[in-house]
Amino acid sequence: MFKAFALIFLPPLIIILQNETGSALVFAVFVLVLYREGLPGYLPALGLATIALFILTLIVAPLWLYIAIGVLVAIAILLIPKRLSNLLTVLACGVVVCGVVFGVDTFVNDVLQPHQQNRIKVLVNPDIDPLGTGWNVTQSKIAIGSGGLAGKGYLQGTQTKFDFVPEQSTDFIFCTVGEEHGFIGSLVIIGLFLTLLYRIIFLAERQKNKFGRVYAYCVAAIFFFHVLVNIGMTIGLFPVIGIPLPFFSYGGSSLYSFTLLLWILLKIDAHRSEVLNRNV
Repeated sequence: MFKAFALIFLPPLIIILQNETGSALVFAVFVLVLYREGLPGYLPALGLATIALFILTLIVAPLWLYIAIGVLVAIAILLIPKRLSNLLTVLACGVVVCGVVFGVDTFVNDVLQPHQQNRIKVLVNPDIDPLGTGWNVTQSKIAIGSGGLAGKGYLQGTQTKFDFVPEQSTDFIFCTVGEEHGFIGSLVIIGLFLTLLYRIIFLAERQKNKFGRVYAYCVAAIFFFHVLVNIGMTIGLFPVIGIPLPFFSYGGSSLYSFTLLLWILLKIDAHRSEVLNRNV
């Protein structure tokens, strides 16, 4: 487990040193691959719970969270069997949760860079700076909402045609789809991505060796993260980070990268029977 986590979390440290936090976050999704290969389920669950608590701390005053944590700890102590190990476990969980709540403010103000702080603030309160930091997300949501059910038509979107949405050909490409093709077009695009992910997972499960299966799940995880975060940030569900939408965002490097990922997967899948014969 230590080797697996080292392979996943050491490269992002190098990427973060180059101020590419968005690219480094992609590596976190490989935890899903480890879960498929036997990682205990409570570890990803703890990670998701920490993220949820982080966001909740930004929304709710810490004092109320401390009160809520104290109440939950008291209820747990009353309900669990009266054993010393159980009591210590509940108290330890309460202390850890309080530590996370206490550390959120320090992390946001002292660790994150100013532009990253602004993106977090816009995520929590989209109306905090609609003409400045929140301009991208505000205009993106206006563009997607104005598309309605069927959209305005190809190249007929006013928000995108007149450049109200910055980076509309790269990070915010999905708002162009939403405005020009509406809810129906957006649903079709999401459906196509889900079909692609399903197909990749299907290929992963029919591999004859562990390497092929792990690689296929890594490809599925990368595509899943990019689609989820890119679409999520255009509608205000995720903070704005530099994550392209596969095969849609303008740029040769991302197109080549996603194409190579799939090409290697298809090559591995085409030779899966040869691997089986060598093993026999």
